[in-house]
Amino acid sequence: MIPVTKTFLPPQEEYNSYVKRAWDKVWLTNRGELTIELEDKLKNYLNVPHITITNNGTIPLQIALKLFGKGGEIITTPFSYVATSAAIVWENCTPVFVDINPDYLTIDETKIEAAITSKTTAILATHVFGNPCAIEAIAAIAKKYNLKVIYDAAHCFGVTYNNESIFQFGDVSTCSFHATKLFHTGEGGAMFCTDKKIQDQLFYSHNFGHNGPLAFHGLGINAKISELQSAMGLALFPYMEHIIAERKKVTDFYNNHLNFNNLKNIKIRENTEWNYSYYPLVFESEAILLKVQEALAKENIQPRRYFYPSLNTITYTNGAEMPVSESIASRVVCLPLYVGLPTIDLEKIVAIINKLTS
Repeated sequence: MIPVTKTFLPPQEEYNSYVKRAWDKVWLTNRGELTIELEDKLKNYLNVPHITITNNGTIPLQIALKLFGKGGEIITTPFSYVATSAAIVWENCTPVFVDINPDYLTIDETKIEAAITSKTTAILATHVFGNPCAIEAIAAIAKKYNLKVIYDAAHCFGVTYNNESIFQFGDVSTCSFHATKLFHTGEGGAMFCTDKKIQDQLFYSHNFGHNGPLAFHGLGINAKISELQSAMGLALFPYMEHIIAERKKVTDFYNNHLNFNNLKNIKIRENTEWNYSYYPLVFESEAILLKVQEALAKENIQPRRYFYPSLNTITYTNGAEMPVSESIASRVVCLPLYVGLPTIDLEKIVAIINKLTS
């Protein structure tokens, strides 16, 4: 089988050497030395002032919404993984969808102001497939209307915009360290900010509100990562440049060999250093997509319809029509992309797609 992605695993003995440190200290959770070491390494690698790593990538969204959503309306994108909208509804806020840009696939910043009401408390936008939103425009709108900006940057490990980490933007930025991601801890995530006051709120919120063992700053939840997860992150960390370089090779192969006369790939926003996290391909119609998917499946090749469906069509979001997002969601798939994907398999994938779309 050729899956859409494959988890990169470091040598097991290297992982075990970190696990042994946790074993020797008999300390598996509650911010042991591996977790603190991983945060320090990530802070330096990503060049960010504040980071709190968590047990998954969704709970940072929930924490940010709990702090800043305040039960209000959240301007958001319909083209994202379901966690983005689910977190809004879960935190008793109301998603208000704004359609997407057909080239960048991120929220259409020119349509945000029209969606703002007296109940709007925040903008929650997704950097889609690691492709940045229109950051400057969103920041200007947020300032004008006194709104918080939360970025779902689940796909953005290593992405820079204007030579700064993508995690430097917005009031809170989040990332996923799920096993399918570029950098992972098996399951995990992180939340970032540049403001120390907000960092304190995020940090205390992820550990039940604790201020020391007996005192509390306020309401919190358990979002702590375990030492076993942090061990995976530390073991994986030295391979990041290799991982990105190998994924770039696969991306370059697709770019150089697919026939784009009847296909479209994502347009990366200017001044972005991308991380090759996904390879989305947009077909002319859903019918062609399904035909290609069927042909690939016969060869045991499994791309993914990601993101599908458009989130405004999910029952619990009660979303209005979003024609661009709905159209793109019906026609997009992500092609296989991972370290070690053989050229012979890439040739097979490209040949099938070109044959059926020419």
